[in-house]
Amino acid sequence: MSRIDVEWLGRDLLGKWADERLGGRAKAADPKYQRILNQTMEDHRDRVMGQMHELAADGAVRAAFPESAGGDSNHGGNIAAFAELFLADPSLQIKAGVQYGLFGAAILHLGTADHHERLLPDVASFKIPGAFAMTEKGHGSDVAAIGTTATYDADAQEFVIHTPYPGAKKEFLGNAALHGQAAVVFAQLITQGVNHGVHAFYVPVRTPEGELLDGIVAHDDGFKNGLNGIDNGGFTFTNVRIPRHDLLNRYGAVDADGTYSSTIDSPGRRFFTMLGTLVQGRVSLDGSAVVASKAALSIAIRYALQRRQFNQSSDEKEELLLDYRSHQRRLFTRLAKTYAMSYSHEVLLRKFDGVFSGAEDTPESREDLETLAAGLKSLSTWHGLDTLQEAREACGGAGYMGENRFGSWYEDLDIYTTFEGDNTVLLQLVGKRLLGDFSKQFKGASAASLAQFAAKEFAGRAAAQVGLHVVRQDMHDMGNPARAARELRNTKWQTELFEDRIEVMVADIAGRLRKAPRDDKAKAAAMFNDEQNQLLEVARAWAELQQLNAFNAALERMPEATRKIMTYVRDLFAMTMIESHSGWYQANGLLSGQRAKAVTSTIERLLQRIRPHAEDLVDAFGYGDDILRAPIATQAEGKRQAEAMAHYSELRESGDLPVTEKELRAKAKAEEKARAKEVAAAS
Repeated sequence: MSRIDVEWLGRDLLGKWADERLGGRAKAADPKYQRILNQTMEDHRDRVMGQMHELAADGAVRAAFPESAGGDSNHGGNIAAFAELFLADPSLQIKAGVQYGLFGAAILHLGTADHHERLLPDVASFKIPGAFAMTEKGHGSDVAAIGTTATYDADAQEFVIHTPYPGAKKEFLGNAALHGQAAVVFAQLITQGVNHGVHAFYVPVRTPEGELLDGIVAHDDGFKNGLNGIDNGGFTFTNVRIPRHDLLNRYGAVDADGTYSSTIDSPGRRFFTMLGTLVQGRVSLDGSAVVASKAALSIAIRYALQRRQFNQSSDEKEELLLDYRSHQRRLFTRLAKTYAMSYSHEVLLRKFDGVFSGAEDTPESREDLETLAAGLKSLSTWHGLDTLQEAREACGGAGYMGENRFGSWYEDLDIYTTFEGDNTVLLQLVGKRLLGDFSKQFKGASAASLAQFAAKEFAGRAAAQVGLHVVRQDMHDMGNPARAARELRNTKWQTELFEDRIEVMVADIAGRLRKAPRDDKAKAAAMFNDEQNQLLEVARAWAELQQLNAFNAALERMPEATRKIMTYVRDLFAMTMIESHSGWYQANGLLSGQRAKAVTSTIERLLQRIRPHAEDLVDAFGYGDDILRAPIATQAEGKRQAEAMAHYSELRESGDLPVTEKELRAKAKAEEKARAKEVAAAS
């Protein structure tokens, strides 16, 4: 039987920044960074604050900063290490993310050399804890509409930061309730009577002793559903004055007399460029969700390889949980998705590093990065929650115990689905990008080109409507499930099916939206609103295609034996996705009924093929007992099972094993039957 080269696969999963990722795992294994269960909110906050000073002293958190601030501009390595910190304590991870990935990154990417020199050293050393003040009570995802104002006073050469109404107060900010001494505040920049849109400002908020500065009121959000080691809260500003040079002016500047200037003429493009520089938060959350899924599956599968339940095939030995097909489906399908997401995250991380290092920094590559980050982050954070819940249930009551971490991880990961961009809103952005790309291919096209596309589109639709695709599939398969299964496992066929789903949905949406009137904004908006759910579906389909493509690319570099088994895992991922959309594929004439049935039967066979390799597949993730810290993932359960079997074996061998009532009745029935047979024979 082929075996996975666990060492090779483990190294490959570490990716380009293996050393940095291992450094993050070392911190997760270090007790000084680990969460203590059952702490009060206040004690948890204090502990995380102390850990932040330890991280700052260690210096690794500065990796993405320039050398002048103690870093080495290692953007990809910084995110790789950051993702692993989730396994120490998600509260510590996110508090570090607020300080270095949001507050510090905003100064780095939105500020200029002056800001870097003046501000970054104290941010990097954690001398100045900071908050990232973007979200408002009345505006979450709609950043362009925030209400906070920054009005320029030319006589004093100062900006006046102000909260004009209650809904404009800053909310849900890490470090705001207690620890933040400064904040990067996003506000509408107003000068000479003109609103130039949202810009970022460096605003001191507290003294080093923790006293709020004049004009600033802070509030504490208190206990939350998770991440209670972070002091979330908010700010209200009443005519708070800051010097002109504390506008982070990389993309928009104000001269002493109040004249505004920018290297980007379009206000809309300027706004999205500024927000795009902060995409690293989404990249890091995608990686963190993948780490959470890997850890959850490592625990659940190791437990299922030890825990026994019910006598099915033997009177002396109960069945392993992982030998039940239902258990395999609930865990292995999620394991396959997690591998796909791990490989796609590495693609995202390399793209992110290419843009932020400057090696591949173009407007097109930035747009591609933002789209990919939005799609992958949405799917991986939702998948992380789903995997944690399923893994918890798969471990029964043991999974519900706090010491095995599923519950606390779920609570903490929950917020990842709505911060750094609400997942649903992010998928809308992906959908709009797909629609835009679809429209661009016709811009300036000749009449002949348009006619050629229309003919091709018509032919494809006609073939689907009359069932030609289905007929071809049935003719190829000839009613033979084995032939159908072989085609289902064809890489090219899988990819085309994923691609066809996207192309058909985008064309359908675009076709309906072409009828939207350009001179009636309300009606056009209503028509677009009617397409929202379809737009979300096409965005999901696109992100799933990126995961499949990343998995296929990973297979190409694998040694032969490992590739054979990992192809089963890839196929399981593809089949699971196709099965979940089976109704759509059949309704659109892209999948025959025979093949739809074969998808499910193929999944069942793949589960059997993957079962002997389950332990290797989670061992390749590289998480030992020191990182997982879940008693059910150790050998303790196996030892208990062995002790129980030994106990009954000794009783059986000694003859002291009590006879069960069922056995006694069966014996009596057999004896009665024998006597009846003897009587019948005698007569």
